Amino acid sequence: MGYKVVVAGATGNVGREMLNILAEREFPVDEIAALASRKSLGTEVSFGDKTLKTKDIEGFDFTGWDIALFAIGSDATKKYAPIAAKQGCVVIDNSSLYRYDPEIPLVVPEVNPEAVERYKTKNIIANPNCSTAQMVVALKPLHDRAKIKRVVVSTYQSVSGAGKEGIDELWDQTKSIYNPTEEHQPKKFTKQIAFNVIPHIDVFMEDGQTKEEWKMVAETKKIVDPKIKITATCVRVPVFVGHSEAVNIEFEDFLDEDEARDILREAPGVMVVDKRENGGYVTPIECVGDYATFISRIRQDSTIENGLNLWCVSDNLRKGAALNAVQIAETLGNRCLKKG
Repeated sequence: MGYKVVVAGATGNVGREMLNILAEREFPVDEIAALASRKSLGTEVSFGDKTLKTKDIEGFDFTGWDIALFAIGSDATKKYAPIAAKQGCVVIDNSSLYRYDPEIPLVVPEVNPEAVERYKTKNIIANPNCSTAQMVVALKPLHDRAKIKRVVVSTYQSVSGAGKEGIDELWDQTKSIYNPTEEHQPKKFTKQIAFNVIPHIDVFMEDGQTKEEWKMVAETKKIVDPKIKITATCVRVPVFVGHSEAVNIEFEDFLDEDEARDILREAPGVMVVDKRENGGYVTPIECVGDYATFISRIRQDSTIENGLNLWCVSDNLRKGAALNAVQIAETLGNRCLKKG
């Protein structure tokens, strides 16, 4: 016996990935509905070997549906998520709207699966920011062993994190640079993204952080441990899919790099590729379409007493968004909504 599942935002990059991953992982679906805004009404999307026509989210009756995966942005989520939740459907939301609400669990199933059990407070579960999700999968098993004091992370985030407009802008600018008659002024990003890097994701805050950097701090504390000190610099890079992170970790206790490597090899959701030779590491282009968070370049930091450095790469449309949402649904089903 399976579940009645809704995917809201089914025509977007993340919504389509949600449908793909639900099918790939053979999530037990008895019935599925693909929702979109009225302007996308009737658009066809794939679910395994089936083709679904999108329905209008406006006025959709969520009564009797078990789980809704939302990928529609904060504004639309603010309108429709409470409706779905009130009608008895558990919402797993990919936007940032509910992540910092203390009554709503923020979940990465490899890290804090038990948190899904608190869904009943508002019938909503939050999916973390893409850059946070992959990092905490690597941090948690190391934290369990040696207690993390401080994290310094620099991110190298692909344009797909900014949606279809970000992908289109990189593509169009790259082509136009080789054709001087074409326009390549920035629209989605603040500066040219082709052949460039931009140290600015989301809006600036009063203390000089960007909102993306603040998110990584707040979410890591909520998911892993509020005592961890963390500072982030988030950078947009001209890569279509796949976020990368250079992570420096300071522990309370000494952790040898070899032991850290062994711990990460056994950690759920992690794949270690760490050879000290040409090409003995993973880059964003190699992680696309994969479920894993890849860890490379594990090494001691000799400038502090108990420090490690590592390189972390993951498909941001998968682990950073759609995959994590489906994993939350799986965890919810196993722990709370068992059927049959």
